[in-house]
Amino acid sequence: MPEPFEELFKESEIFANREVLSPHYVPSALLFREKQINDIAKYLAPSLKGERGRNLFVYGKTGTGKTTCVRSVLEKVKELPTVRARISYVNCRIYNSRYRVLSKIASDHLPLYAKRGYGVVDIYEKVINWIEEDGKVLVVVLDEIDLVKDLDDLVYTMTRVNSDIKAGGITIVGISNKISFKEDLDPRSLSTLYENELVFPPYNSMELSSILKDRCEKGFKKGKVETAAINLAAAMAARDSGDARLALKILSKAGELAEEKKMQVISAKEVEEASKYAEEDIAYELVNTLPEHQKLIVYAIALLSLQGGRYKKLMEGTDTYIFSGEVYDKYAAIAESLKKDPKSSRWYRKYITDLEMQGLIVTYESGQGIRGHTKLIKLAYVPEKIKATVEKNLFKENEATATAE
Repeated sequence: MPEPFEELFKESEIFANREVLSPHYVPSALLFREKQINDIAKYLAPSLKGERGRNLFVYGKTGTGKTTCVRSVLEKVKELPTVRARISYVNCRIYNSRYRVLSKIASDHLPLYAKRGYGVVDIYEKVINWIEEDGKVLVVVLDEIDLVKDLDDLVYTMTRVNSDIKAGGITIVGISNKISFKEDLDPRSLSTLYENELVFPPYNSMELSSILKDRCEKGFKKGKVETAAINLAAAMAARDSGDARLALKILSKAGELAEEKKMQVISAKEVEEASKYAEEDIAYELVNTLPEHQKLIVYAIALLSLQGGRYKKLMEGTDTYIFSGEVYDKYAAIAESLKKDPKSSRWYRKYITDLEMQGLIVTYESGQGIRGHTKLIKLAYVPEKIKATVEKNLFKENEATATAE
């Protein structure tokens, strides 16, 4: 084998099991989430026993353990002899329409039927008949439910099942980063929901440090990570958002940097360097999953940041804050250029709040030196990269739609 390839396939001197450091890894014990796990089990107990239960909506910022806790509960209860429910887990980043969600459910439980290419109505009726034949309860986990494009139609369709059948039913478990996502639903869809709600708080620095130490014991070889490096990665993630995914990503990247440098131990210096890569990676992943109009708003802010908005010219400085009204005008112009109707200013303000909650922008109310009272907005990441990310993601989607039409 040529020498460069030999180097690639050598056993790592730093890592023991990289999978343990992945955000998708589900540990046997979930630290600092005992209450949330118990609450999920309590709320879903009637449905899992085969009774009609209430829907459950789980909220919290990225990296707070929402999906991991829900999946952990469902994996554990599957083994219990008293569990009568059937379960479908649906990643709404991939299955992002009513048709795709129903097709995924059919694929999970009626695989031969699912491959026949039926429409929404046919799949819906087949699923109803399958539920009603023995009065079974179907628990459907909709992870990142807010990414479903025709969410009103999906929610209304799935909740109507319980009215259309005599026995059995569907229980929805919706997982979202946005507590306010239900505000987007039509009143008719909202009226059909009968739900419990559970909010996951961000992790603090101490909790993140304990989580990282637990993962390090399996993910890295013994003695390869300094305690100071673990504590610094935890503090950085806690300061920004309390995001365990970010903390794990920082530490994993620090391990890669140490390996590239042929170092024997991961120090705080590698963590400092790794944090820049990790934060940007997560930010750009997040941009890709934003709803369409929020992407357009972020794109407008990035363009204005690069061009220099009216605030910069007015204050004769180098600051990259932008007037909120200027952002809205730019966003509306971009939307119209793509033949899309801009959202109202009320929805725009709501989207700005959502974007700030997700850490993509920073805002503050104008003070001395500016006439009147207005909100100023600043992009939290490099505008060139955000601009390129949106262009790559959003405009390809629009090209595909235009071609299809």
